[in-house]
Amino acid sequence: MSSAIERATLRKSVGLVGVVTFGAGTAIGVSIFSILQPTAQVAGSGLLAAIGVAALPMLVFAAVYAYLGSALPVSGASYEWPTRFIHPGVGFIIAWLRIISNVGALTILSQVMVSYLAMVVPLPVKPVMAVAITAIFALNYIGVSIAAKVQTQLMALLLIILAIFVATGLPHFDAALVGNPLDTQPLAILAVVPLMISLFLGIESAVEIGEEVRDARRNVPLGIALAIGLTAIVYGLVAVTALGLVGPEKLAASQAPLLDASKVVLGDLAIPLIVGAAFFSIIKSMNAAALTFSRSLFAMGRNGALPRAIGAVHPRFGTPHGAILFGYVCAMFGLLLPPSLIFLLLAVNIPTMLKYMACSYSATVVARRHPDIHARSTIPLSRRAVVVLGYAGMVCALLVGIFGIEADPRPYLLVGGWLVIGLAYWFLKGRKGGSGNTKRDLAE
Repeated sequence: MSSAIERATLRKSVGLVGVVTFGAGTAIGVSIFSILQPTAQVAGSGLLAAIGVAALPMLVFAAVYAYLGSALPVSGASYEWPTRFIHPGVGFIIAWLRIISNVGALTILSQVMVSYLAMVVPLPVKPVMAVAITAIFALNYIGVSIAAKVQTQLMALLLIILAIFVATGLPHFDAALVGNPLDTQPLAILAVVPLMISLFLGIESAVEIGEEVRDARRNVPLGIALAIGLTAIVYGLVAVTALGLVGPEKLAASQAPLLDASKVVLGDLAIPLIVGAAFFSIIKSMNAAALTFSRSLFAMGRNGALPRAIGAVHPRFGTPHGAILFGYVCAMFGLLLPPSLIFLLLAVNIPTMLKYMACSYSATVVARRHPDIHARSTIPLSRRAVVVLGYAGMVCALLVGIFGIEADPRPYLLVGGWLVIGLAYWFLKGRKGGSGNTKRDLAE
């Protein structure tokens, strides 16, 4: 079976548009519908400044991923790069912890989707979550090109709906309600930056399907740059419009801030509009999360860090069907996690920051020790600049990762317990695989 696995190859079926929509589609998700309330409560209109501050570390991470993604495009990149350039054990642990992160993300997304739909029709929470997760993984099983097309279509629908909100809301913009965002105390702005960072997480998602991207050396970095620009424009326009319609005080008191803001100009039409936007946004984010999750598992199976069957490629669909099925089983266990959004968000963010740290350090290793791979990158950065960028990414990820410990320590215990299980697995079995392909892959 292993020889069949090695002969099978992933199908290159994602173009530039798919790269952009996977990145922006992951970032422009559930956060835009929930983050305005707590940030307005703490920072008022200063939340506009906080969006800009929160974008800075994500720009660093995105630059690191664009650099590595153009120099060495591989599927399951966040596992492959640390495995090759730091140590196979590091790559394994990063990918192992990301199982918690991805399961948490899919749980959050499906849970919030049901809560929005419940504004229109009563629904049983857990069964509908299970149906949504099943449908998403089934779509990814059939083919990444189909998943990419669905992602693009859902992204277009979401942008149309948000454009209607902005176009109808801006003519009623009241600058007096907003005030001067720069009058907010700097400490208040910094206090909400950890929350605002969740707006941009996943902007680099397309690197996880690097082997399935056409002309990856060009399309991955260009797609990441376009995704960041699109995401920043959408968030800025939506936040400004919402503040200008109801002001920071009403946003801070609202459980559905975009819904309440849109009611000012759309009345009862706001309910289907915003609920529809939330639905489309969450479905496409689930699609992107399932895709990147399965590719990380696929990379581990292909290298032998997990059972080889998880690294199998479907002979007809050209998809990593073993990894998709295993990811689906893991995602269904997410239905057993606590429903607290703070708990789930931290369970997502902790492994994500560790992933960013490992990939940032991987970039410094490439720049310092692998001039041949550095030369392949289409990002015009010197080797010294990449090293500085990589270390800056490590510091940013570390700071963001520790910010949430006071909010809820339970996710840190969960991640720590899962880490112990992963280490035990690695020393008993995992380290026997996972490193066998490293020298060969570096040569390629």
